Amino acid sequence: MKVFFSAVLIALGVASSGWAQSKISLAQLAAYNKPDREKILYGGAKAEGKIMWYTSLAGGSYKELANAFEARYPGVKVEAYRGTRQELGARIMAETQANRPIVDTIETTLPLLKLLRDNKLLVPYYFPTQAKYPEHVKEKGPKGLYFWAIDRESHIGLAYNKNSIPGHQAPKNYDGLLRPELKDKIGFAGSDTGVTVVGAMIKLRGEEYLKKLRGQNPVVHNVSGRALLDLVISGEIGVSPTTFRNHVEVSLKANAPIEWIPMDVVPSNSGSTAVSAQAPHPHAALLLADFILGEGGQKVLAEYEYGSPLKEYGFKRWYPEQGLTTDQYEKLDARWNKELRALTRKSS
Repeated sequence: MKVFFSAVLIALGVASSGWAQSKISLAQLAAYNKPDREKILYGGAKAEGKIMWYTSLAGGSYKELANAFEARYPGVKVEAYRGTRQELGARIMAETQANRPIVDTIETTLPLLKLLRDNKLLVPYYFPTQAKYPEHVKEKGPKGLYFWAIDRESHIGLAYNKNSIPGHQAPKNYDGLLRPELKDKIGFAGSDTGVTVVGAMIKLRGEEYLKKLRGQNPVVHNVSGRALLDLVISGEIGVSPTTFRNHVEVSLKANAPIEWIPMDVVPSNSGSTAVSAQAPHPHAALLLADFILGEGGQKVLAEYEYGSPLKEYGFKRWYPEQGLTTDQYEKLDARWNKELRALTRKSS
């Protein structure tokens, strides 16, 4: 995908009928920061009638976000396509190749957004709540604008089964995973979640730590972090450092016998909102971005137990992709993946 995008020259400034009538370019519209921004965007969005939103949000959260947006802005229909970042990237690549842009607003993880930015497929924009967001969760563009901002976080930590692991044996940090009592009781998700946690371990403890951890006979299960948590709940696995806080919170409401503990650092899978440089519905594209990053969108995401970059949780967060180029991150990701697979010979 990266090779393809690198070879493509994108002609910016594709205008919708709304642009043509107002003679305002997408760049000008994106940068508009006057008090009547919402009024202008909503007026244009109603004329456009709809928006095409690509997102990596899972479950019912993206549907509820769309519903909340439509309720706030009657007359603007949200058409959503939900997929992994790889699926979204393939779809955008196909649109670019065919010179038929469809997507307006994009909500996904940083590796894809960096690739799109590097190939001039994103427009930097202003959003009304940007001053509330810490600088490290926003990607700077020119003239005080931003290519994206993190709108939600999923915090990865350790979950343990309280029926099989006494509380005093539950690890409070990565070194705690080396306790003899936990041998043969540790499970890792074989998905990107497990890869990210191994990256955190290498960053903080080095590869020597992983050699010690192998002596605990951890098992790598080729399942998602959510599915791995189910194994902890059932007692098949005693502890796992590859579980999401929001998944645990949901399971606790069903009285699952588990507890979640933040480790030395808490890797944070994040989703960010960006706007396509070729958005067919520019007013609606920017209006949705403003909504997701505003009070309305953040309220919906909080209801689904997503973390927010606007809140403090009492633990140190780590954003694996932060400060890295696409190439740098891909190389590190491949290395972490290799180390994860080397943790055990019993991977299932």
